[in-house]
Amino acid sequence: MKQPKITRDSLMTLEAYAKARPEFRKRVIEHKKLRSLALGEHVTLIFEDELTVRYQIQEMLRIEKIFEEDGIQHELESYSPLVPDGNNFKATMMIEYEDAAERKAALAKLIGIEDKVWIQVEGSPKVYAIADEDLERENDEKTSSVHFLRFELSKDMCEALKYGVTLSVGVDHPFCQVSISPLPEDHRKALVADLN
Repeated sequence: MKQPKITRDSLMTLEAYAKARPEFRKRVIEHKKLRSLALGEHVTLIFEDELTVRYQIQEMLRIEKIFEEDGIQHELESYSPLVPDGNNFKATMMIEYEDAAERKAALAKLIGIEDKVWIQVEGSPKVYAIADEDLERENDEKTSSVHFLRFELSKDMCEALKYGVTLSVGVDHPFCQVSISPLPEDHRKALVADLN
């Protein structure tokens, strides 16, 4: 399904959002349940769509108290690329450790993890993520705790998923080997809804 475009006119004003926020937030949290995947104990993928990105934009405008046109446009330009295009999946990957020292050590070991995350449509080869197109998020010492990923699908893969084949997700990094194969059906259906 083609994702609706998020435009300035489709966003709520700060006042309208303040009123709608409790219900909207509840809706988004429920929606994200089928779009979030734990890849082991410390890595989470959140597959983005129009609703999750719209929520992120509205929250940024609220937190930063942005109401001027330039600021709103900046948030739209920053977050809109996270909405899938109909032939791909887009995800935010978060690497989370509560202990700061443990996090620092893990991020040093996990350099390059963003390029080792994959999805696989049954009957097709793995598709590895195209990571962090906005900016470089790692250096020689560590990776970032947040990465933005895009998984490009062929037309045949999209059609196969709509037909009902399984979808798997995983990571092939020396310090993080995880595979969810296949994804639970309710998660698969939520992602397939993003496709044209």
